[in-house]
Amino acid sequence: MTAPPSSPPGGDLDRALDRAGAGEAIPGNIARLLIDGPDNYAAMLEMIAGATRRIHLENYIIRDDATGRRFADALIDRVAAGVRVRILYDWLGSIGTGAAFWRRLREAGIEVRCFGRPRLLDPMAVVARDHRKLLVVDGHRAVTGGLCIGDEWTGDPARQRLPWRDTGILVEGPAARAMDHAFQDIWVASGGVDPDDGLEVEGDISPAGPTTIRVVATRPGDGRAWRVLDLLLGLGSERIWVTDAYLAAPARLYQVFQDAAADGVDVRLLVPGASDLPLVRNVSRTGYRKLLRSGVRIWEWGGAMLHAKTALIDGRWVRVGSSNLNPSSLMANWEIDLFIEDRALAEEMSRQFADDLAHSREILTRPRLLPPVPVFGRPTALVADPSPLVPARRPGPRGLLERRRRAVIRGAALIRAARSALLGTAGGVLVAMAVVLVLFPRLAAYSTAAVAGLIGIVLLGSALGRRGRG
Repeated sequence: MTAPPSSPPGGDLDRALDRAGAGEAIPGNIARLLIDGPDNYAAMLEMIAGATRRIHLENYIIRDDATGRRFADALIDRVAAGVRVRILYDWLGSIGTGAAFWRRLREAGIEVRCFGRPRLLDPMAVVARDHRKLLVVDGHRAVTGGLCIGDEWTGDPARQRLPWRDTGILVEGPAARAMDHAFQDIWVASGGVDPDDGLEVEGDISPAGPTTIRVVATRPGDGRAWRVLDLLLGLGSERIWVTDAYLAAPARLYQVFQDAAADGVDVRLLVPGASDLPLVRNVSRTGYRKLLRSGVRIWEWGGAMLHAKTALIDGRWVRVGSSNLNPSSLMANWEIDLFIEDRALAEEMSRQFADDLAHSREILTRPRLLPPVPVFGRPTALVADPSPLVPARRPGPRGLLERRRRAVIRGAALIRAARSALLGTAGGVLVAMAVVLVLFPRLAAYSTAAVAGLIGIVLLGSALGRRGRG
């Protein structure tokens, strides 16, 4: 009779988390929060400057701007010093970066690969993006989080432009090697040659600190980060504080938030007030009402774009990574997230979250006694906030009742405006299609036939190719 498998040191919970994330918890690390672009980029450039063996850089967006060129110069310097450098960027995310930028890197001796170029025989491949943000140096130091590489994250003090609000994390120790292996997996999947650890980096990595980290590298369709987060959210008994840039979560995840709030857990969501993707923001707002009625509290950030992807569960677990809480990140993309069990780090994250809320506005439901508030203009105009992050001084403090009533009115207006924007967009598209069909029926028919024929040819070619491969 075969003996049942023994439980891991942490018991059944650790085993469940291991299976959900397809990897074990890794002890012996140092983990440091990095807040906003200046802090993140300073740490990353310092790591690059100190590299002696190998640099792996993977990012959804690498721009050809002052920030991108600063990183390019730093990487070219290390190649000249004999360091092996590999860069992987996403075709869609970096579509605005010109060929000259990549050519300069290649000519300097850097290996550069593009992930996810459109392919005629596999049109659905364009759905799965490399949305990771990762830097690994010498196989033992790494940075990941929500930051791409571009001027949005540095701001422009001369023009009074604040940096985007974002969070990263610096890791030193054995977990960084697991992050490096995640890079190697997608590098090979993109057509690159598997890097040789035996030649390029040292062997085993000695423990660097007391922190235990789970590295969850998500592939399209496996939902690993979602599965781990789902387990940890179910364990939350005191607080669940989530920051997300593009919240459009599946109904199941919203239900987890609602059930936790109904059970007395302090559930708080911090999302952008103004977004670079207004449509996603409006989708988020349509889901506010159910969440608010269940006891979930929601804040909208009042400064520049909020781009962080973090979670704090009780005073114990911290999650920082590249995954947004929407179907694209949770199921379709290549992502990387760290789940860290560390009470000191959780306390630091708690203080940062509280500071973020101090620069945000809470959204409340509208009591029945208040009359409906008319909404004029587009929803983007309703949430435009030209004020700096620090709230402006006012002539005098408002009373609690006045402040609550203003928040209620604002929340109700935002929810109705978001629904109006989505319905208006859908209605406009349908009307435009109807006009084209009526005025230009022959053109519409030919166009539809051409698209259908092209899709059919692609699908048949793909089917024959797969059949040929067995």
